[in-house]
Amino acid sequence: MLTLTCPYCGVAACETELSPGGEAHLKRFGPGSSDDDFEAYLFLRPNVKGVHFERWRHAMGCGKWFLAARDTATLEVFGTYSAQTTEPPPGIVEAIRAKRPDWSPT
Repeated sequence: MLTLTCPYCGVAACETELSPGGEAHLKRFGPGSSDDDFEAYLFLRPNVKGVHFERWRHAMGCGKWFLAARDTATLEVFGTYSAQTTEPPPGIVEAIRAKRPDWSPT
């Protein structure tokens, strides 16, 4: 079972207490964008097995959104951090590279 620690309230919550919110750190396209940009945002994303940055909500706890870095193949969690962070914190990037030396952010 997947367990993530909420960076706001510090509770280690299992996936039944959380709500997934999709991929993190995406450039979102909305009104005024081209059809091609909006289509790419909705449908044309890589879905590779391995390290992902995701949005999660502590639904059965404090209710806040946060971001998590985890491996989709092994469920290994590298860390969680504030949803207002625009890129993964250096500590989490170091934790990923320590376990996956060949990993690079895309």
